[in-house]
Amino acid sequence: MDKIFTAAIVGCGGRGCEAYGKLFYELKDKYKVNCLCDVNVKKLDKYSKMLEVPLENCFDDEDEFFAKKRADICVIATLDKDHVRQAIKALKVGYDILLEKPITDDVKECKKLLKAQQKYGGKVLVCHVLRYAPAYIKTAELLNSGTIGRLVAIQAIERVTYWHQAHSYVRGNWRNTKDTTPMILAKCCHDLDLLQYYANSSCTSVSSVGDLTFFNKQNKPKDASDRCLSCKYVDTCPYSAKCVYLDGWKKNGCQPNDWPYNVVTMANPLTEEAILEGIKNGPYGRCVFECDNDAVDHQIVEMTFNNGVKASLTMTGFTSTGGRIYSFYGTYGELVLDENVGVIKVRKFNQEEEIISLDNLAEGGHSHGGGDYGIVTSLYDMLSGKANFSTSLKASIESHLMGIYAEKSRLNGGKTYKIH
Repeated sequence: MDKIFTAAIVGCGGRGCEAYGKLFYELKDKYKVNCLCDVNVKKLDKYSKMLEVPLENCFDDEDEFFAKKRADICVIATLDKDHVRQAIKALKVGYDILLEKPITDDVKECKKLLKAQQKYGGKVLVCHVLRYAPAYIKTAELLNSGTIGRLVAIQAIERVTYWHQAHSYVRGNWRNTKDTTPMILAKCCHDLDLLQYYANSSCTSVSSVGDLTFFNKQNKPKDASDRCLSCKYVDTCPYSAKCVYLDGWKKNGCQPNDWPYNVVTMANPLTEEAILEGIKNGPYGRCVFECDNDAVDHQIVEMTFNNGVKASLTMTGFTSTGGRIYSFYGTYGELVLDENVGVIKVRKFNQEEEIISLDNLAEGGHSHGGGDYGIVTSLYDMLSGKANFSTSLKASIESHLMGIYAEKSRLNGGKTYKIH
C-alpha cells in the first residue's frame, strides 16, 4: 500500500480548506488532514467538522502550532504578508510545504526564504496551479513541439470579471496593499509564471502602467447608501452584494457550500438567511465605492525575455465574463488559448485552422481548469519521489521578481526596469 501523507493546513479559507483541504479529504488513499491553524476560531470549528480533524489538533496561535512538526506536509494558505514568516517556521521544524502564491512582494524576503530552504532542506511547492491544468499543459506541448515555429511574441489578457474584482480586490482580502501584495502579484502571478514558462527563458526587463480608476468615493452615486441592503440600487447595481451573492447563489442552484458565497458567511451548509446576514453585517455587504481599497482595477505589463521573446499582459476588472486569453505568435503560425470560449486554436500558416476543445482536456469538478486537482496529485508524486517540482521555490521567485519590478515601474510612471 502506498504511503498516506498527513497534512497540516495553516490558513483555513478559500484556498487552504475549500480547495486543498477538500481535495485531500477526497483523496483518502493519498492524504489525511490531521491539523488546522487559523486565527478565526469560527473557521476552525467549521473545517474541523468538514475535514474530520479533532478539535485538540486545531490551533488559533501560530507560535503554538509551529512549536513542533505535526504532519508530513504543511499547507500555508494565509494572507500574502504572512507567507514568508510562516514558511520559514515550517521549514525550521522539518516540514515539506505547499505554499500558496504569491509568496511576497519583497525582494529581500524572496532571498531570505530561499536561503532558509537551502539551510533546512525542505521541499517547497508553490501553488502556480495553472501549470498543472490540462489546457495549459497542452499549450506548452504545442509550443515546445514547434507547432507554430519559433515563438516570437505573446499577448496575454487576464479577464478578472467585474464581480470578482469587486469581491476579492475591492471588498475582500486583497483590496489593500498595506495588508497584502499588489494586484499584479495577488491576481497575476499565475500569468507571470506562465509567461516565463512559455517563453522558456528568464525575463530581463519589464515596464508597467495601471491605476485604480473606478472603485473609489468619487464615482459613488450621490444618493447611494454605504451598504448594499439599505441602498436604492440594491436590485439594479451590478456590483450590489445582493445581486452578486444572494441572487448569484440562487442562479447557481443554491449549492450547499460554493465559492464565492461561502466567503460571505461561515454557515455550512449555506442558506439564504445566512447569506443575507453576512451581507447585512460583514465586509462583503459594503458599497464598492466606500471600501478601504487601493488595488488597481486595470494594469498592463510589457516584458522582454533573455531569448528575445516579447510579451504583454493586460489585467482588467472590467469584463462581463472571466477566462484568460493567450495569443502566441510564431514564425510559422499562431496559437490562441481562449478560456472564455473554451478552445485552443492552432493556425499554421497556409493551413486550415485546428480547434481543440478544452472540455476534452480539463479534469472536471475542480477549480482552475483542473489545476487544483493537478497540483495536489502532482504533490503526491513529488513527495513519493516519482516526479520533480515544476513550480519549485527557486523557479517561482524568478516570476515573482517580474511582478515586483512591474509594480515598481507602475508606481514610477511606466519606467523600464532591468530584473536582477
